[in-house]
Amino acid sequence: MKAAIVGFTGYTGLELVRLIQLHPVLEIGTLHSHSVQENSVNVYPHLQQLVNQRIYPFDPLQIMQENELVFFATPAGISKDLVSPFVEQDFPVMDLSGDLRLKEAGVYQQWYQQTPAADRLLHAATYALPEFQTSHGNLMANPGCYATAAILAAAPLVRRKWLAGIPIFDGKSGLSGAGKKLSDTSHFVTISENMRTYKLNQHQHIPEIVQQFQQWDPELTAIQFSTSLIPVNRGIMMTLYVPVAPERTAEDIYQRYQEDYQEQPFIRLQPLGKLPELRQVTGTNFCDIGLVLNPMTHIVTVIAVIDNLVKGAAGQAIQNVNKWAGLEETAGLRQIPWYP
Repeated sequence: MKAAIVGFTGYTGLELVRLIQLHPVLEIGTLHSHSVQENSVNVYPHLQQLVNQRIYPFDPLQIMQENELVFFATPAGISKDLVSPFVEQDFPVMDLSGDLRLKEAGVYQQWYQQTPAADRLLHAATYALPEFQTSHGNLMANPGCYATAAILAAAPLVRRKWLAGIPIFDGKSGLSGAGKKLSDTSHFVTISENMRTYKLNQHQHIPEIVQQFQQWDPELTAIQFSTSLIPVNRGIMMTLYVPVAPERTAEDIYQRYQEDYQEQPFIRLQPLGKLPELRQVTGTNFCDIGLVLNPMTHIVTVIAVIDNLVKGAAGQAIQNVNKWAGLEETAGLRQIPWYP
């Protein structure tokens, strides 16, 4: 099953190539970029003898003629203007940007400061969080990296309405999450031996987290959310702090996480009281989760770690495609983490 990639030259596009190369059914189809059109080996020497396709300009007709589906690994604000020809032909689309995640156009415009996609596209798109989405149409919106970690960290509590206060999320990300475009924020001298909080209360993944939570608890209308860059290439450590009712014990909470995640192949729940580290998931599609309850304050701390380019982007997209296509959910995604 050939898969085209639009936005091949970005970090997420390159990660899609790496993972598709390992997949038993998916095959790398046509590669597309607005900025580069030449043999891929000349652009990325690490792909020599592995990927030999040319890089083409965007062409919907070529994509539909030569492939069975298309991944959009483009920055926000691009795919919303490019997907219509595919939707009109009911051609399968997996969008990894934020353009189709939010159901209300005004919310997208507020948080992304860009013109939203047409309502018909927003309503047709499935917010494809694979652990909680059972059916997929041909237009799929892959969750954001921070959103993935935050939702998975809190879901068992939110679904049971066990929060006794506003959840506080503290997300820390490796620099690849900022993308390839150079800025002062991502400059080596800014991030090396440093940690920097950014977009406090303004990160564009906040509304999609709240949107998902409200499906489980309509009264949960806000979260406290901070994001920071740390001097590593990959990985997100999402820490959730939230009070629970005094009668909730650590064992009760842990059991709820077991119930929700014991059948999920990419969620690895740590033993009660043990917290995960970033290196446990680097290069993989796993989300490792650990929790601790403070009996004095009745605040539960939950830590979820993911690789932002895999479970936070390309790997989750392939996991969704596996489910959409009726394949084994783990197909091509059972890599051992990079260690050390």
